[in-house]
Amino acid sequence: MDFKKTEILTAMVTPFDDKGEISFERLENLINHLIATGSQGLLVNGTTGEGPTLEHDEKIALIKAAVKIIAGRVPLMVGTGSNNTKQTIAFTKEVAQISGVDAALVVVPYYNKPNQKGMIAHFEAVANATDLPLFIYNIPGRTGVTMDVATVVKLAQHPNIIGIKDCTGTVNIAKIVEQAPVDFLVYSGEDADALAAKVVGAKGIISVASHIYGLEMQAMYQAMAKGNLQEAASLMRALTPKMEALFSYPSPTPVKAALNHLGVKVGKTRLPLVALDDSETKEVLEKLAL
Repeated sequence: MDFKKTEILTAMVTPFDDKGEISFERLENLINHLIATGSQGLLVNGTTGEGPTLEHDEKIALIKAAVKIIAGRVPLMVGTGSNNTKQTIAFTKEVAQISGVDAALVVVPYYNKPNQKGMIAHFEAVANATDLPLFIYNIPGRTGVTMDVATVVKLAQHPNIIGIKDCTGTVNIAKIVEQAPVDFLVYSGEDADALAAKVVGAKGIISVASHIYGLEMQAMYQAMAKGNLQEAASLMRALTPKMEALFSYPSPTPVKAALNHLGVKVGKTRLPLVALDDSETKEVLEKLAL
């Protein structure tokens, strides 16, 4: 499947059981919940999915299970990036062999702090090594470096780099939309920019908030599509403080607490993230009005 009709793509949490192991029963419940509540695509093994805490074999088992459960209903993107180019290539090629994976998300190498030439060389090496379509991921708050718009536009010329998840704001997103090929898929990775990014031409949002508010976000985009910007803006204003609450503690601890409260059991987070305690959970749930 492709992402041409995907406006709301959920960066999915990884459900754990009470012992902290991946729960495939809970995974099925979560995926069905997301697809039923506005998610038009799913991302597994991302940061929100606690990918850095998953062992290699766990990642492969998670991806294969997700493919089976999704059963072609929505496109599936898989996080395959690291700060080791050789390792990223190997894992992306392995994931590409799993039928039902539609794209890989490859983050700017973190900690190493490559310059723009290094970023271009990294992404081109990965893109040249696999036929699996790639989304590049620009998130300076986690990587320590920012991929420049000019770098994104250059990489967008590569036939196997089909889009970007960008967390640098709507000014840069507008520039990328304007300068990149018309079929390059631009997504914001910041929930608070979901509407603004769409207004300046982004395809949509790769979201955490859609775990809880997917239907409201879908309604917002539908209102915009009908030309009712007043309604879309009103929906976005109502969502903004709730989105802020979902990031008031290290993500994904708030969204996991909210899902557990709603009966969509996903367990706790793995160390080094510590699950919210009772008072923190109460505080977040009050802000979310749940």
